[in-house]
Amino acid sequence: MRRSFQSGVLKISTGARLYAIGIQCQNTPVTHPTTKETLTVSSTSADTAAHPPVSRKDLFKAFTASLSGTTLEWYDFAIYSAAAAIVFPVLFFPDSDPMTGVLLAFSTYAVGYVSRPVGGVVFGRLGDRIGRKQVLVWTLVLIGIATFLIGVLPSYTSIGVAAPIILVLLRFAQGVGVGGEWGGAVLLSGEYGEPERRGFWSSAAQVGPPAGNLLANGAFALLSLLLTDESFMSWGWRVAFLVSALLVAFGLWIRLKLEDTPVFRAVADSGERPEKPITELLQTEMKPLIAAILSRIGPDVTYALFTVFTLAYGTLVLDLERTTVLSAVMLGSAFQLALIPLAGHLSDKINRRGLYGAAAVCAAVWAFAFFLLLHTNPVMWMFIGIPIGLVFHSFMYGPQAAYVIEQFHPRLRYTGASLAYTIAGVLGGAIAPAMFTLLLDRTGTWIFVAVYLTVACALTIIGLVMGRDNNVDEDHEYLATARQRGLLETGA
Repeated sequence: MRRSFQSGVLKISTGARLYAIGIQCQNTPVTHPTTKETLTVSSTSADTAAHPPVSRKDLFKAFTASLSGTTLEWYDFAIYSAAAAIVFPVLFFPDSDPMTGVLLAFSTYAVGYVSRPVGGVVFGRLGDRIGRKQVLVWTLVLIGIATFLIGVLPSYTSIGVAAPIILVLLRFAQGVGVGGEWGGAVLLSGEYGEPERRGFWSSAAQVGPPAGNLLANGAFALLSLLLTDESFMSWGWRVAFLVSALLVAFGLWIRLKLEDTPVFRAVADSGERPEKPITELLQTEMKPLIAAILSRIGPDVTYALFTVFTLAYGTLVLDLERTTVLSAVMLGSAFQLALIPLAGHLSDKINRRGLYGAAAVCAAVWAFAFFLLLHTNPVMWMFIGIPIGLVFHSFMYGPQAAYVIEQFHPRLRYTGASLAYTIAGVLGGAIAPAMFTLLLDRTGTWIFVAVYLTVACALTIIGLVMGRDNNVDEDHEYLATARQRGLLETGA
């Protein structure tokens, strides 16, 4: 049954509900919730489920648009992460000792997460009010401009204390854009595809982090190989930030060619767009919001450990070459390009929460094994341990997008998903690199780093226990009514 809302949303008739769960209801009258017009349903939801709500061509366009946007998002964040571990402590915090410089650089890294709830609030509510597509164009432009400006920002030696201040402001702007990007990106592909295959189609947005990470670390590794250390620190690192303009152009080209998602168009046609999405969400869907937030903390902290903290740990503690650690991260990210969609697909076939939870347990256990083995043969276990850690991350991250968005009703999905993503980002990924570094610095051992990750994964399991399994009925109700009104055509 559809959840009730305080806004007094009118429900679709019983005939439409039978349609939505696959029971034959030939020529059943259906009352449109706003116009009261009587429609005739002459199909079943099995027919709806058998085809995506759009053509395959548009479906793959949506998949590409979702992937390109989050790739840019995580390319920007990954090059910032690498720079925070390698470049920024020297160029923007030169008066600090090495470990303090890393802490300060990771603090600016955290600003990008802390600012995400601002983007989640602003863009999330707009996504439920005016549509997914328009908001995703704005967020992509904001992220791209901020990243480009970081690439041309003068260093501390040129403009003094203004340099780190401007860096923090640009990082804040990045975070605002990202806060509105993820929720829309997962809906763009997830709502174009069949609701029964939501795990696979929404994983498009989840492939963005390893793709962006691979591109960013590849750019840094290539520049490190081609340039001397002096040239890399002087200007080479900036090239990696400036090429983000190419990703922005490609992402905009794809997104501007798409219509909004079939589900949003159906919700808009029904007259059920929320007037106050945030207020309604907090009044009616607090438990799903908490479940979605907690479910994201473990994957965020796991990713921060194996892609961000390992750069600092490898270079400062194990005295490894920066290219060695970057190459290991790139190898793990390459595996994720295939593993994340696979995990999303598997979560459509088996219980999504069970798969997600099992991966969280494995990630927590592997953290202890990883550090133990790392000190026996650092180079070998960097190349083995980081990819294994990212395998476990993949089997959390692949189902994650579908799990988060299916906690919320279609009317409130952009708002709910954005708030869950951004709040969890602050609690998880934002502070994790700095906390890892601080724990290592204060205790002198990696054990507390692994314990920190274990606690994060435990919170994720709590969120999975609190949440609900997939419910496709809500989507099919809207799509069925929209088809009867001629708003949508059956995809081929």
